[in-house]
Amino acid sequence: MRYKNYIWPHNPRVYSIDYNKELVVHKIPFELYRLQNLGRTNRIMAGEGEFVGENAYSQFGMLANVFYEEKPGLLVHPLWQVSNAYFVSLRLEQEPRPDYVRYSFVFWEDHSTEGDLVLRVTGSAGGTEGGTQSASVSSVPQYHRVVKGDTLWALAKTYGLTLSELIALNPQIKNPNLIYVGDEVRVK
Repeated sequence: MRYKNYIWPHNPRVYSIDYNKELVVHKIPFELYRLQNLGRTNRIMAGEGEFVGENAYSQFGMLANVFYEEKPGLLVHPLWQVSNAYFVSLRLEQEPRPDYVRYSFVFWEDHSTEGDLVLRVTGSAGGTEGGTQSASVSSVPQYHRVVKGDTLWALAKTYGLTLSELIALNPQIKNPNLIYVGDEVRVK
């Protein structure tokens, strides 16, 4: 198993993967309710393992250093499909001994790079020759094309905004709990 540049000396002994879908319940007048499938959410990949031998604690220390890195990275596992993931939890399961460390871990799959980032370039009032328009990159609005499983909360986090800021950028969205595949959400 590998995450970013860290390669386990031997694969962890226990694995689990949680697959979930997000559903919304809509109350319908004069009916009971309707369910809306918002798509699958991120997979949660967890496991337990141990390091054995004279360098057991130093191996755990190297894994802990990878845990402290901020950005997601590539998680490669012999059974799971390769995915971009955040290392969200690392737990020492017992008092370490010099030659034995038992630990557990959790990774959350990250799909923030799956969606299309759509740039709309708006030119100056008069334009330029040949129909080419120019715009300053900092003044160009950026849009994210919604893919299955996207939520405004997740998009806000991905683009470094608060949910309130993202909602303010998108007055066309009447219900922040409902966005649809193919919608363009302004993110800058």
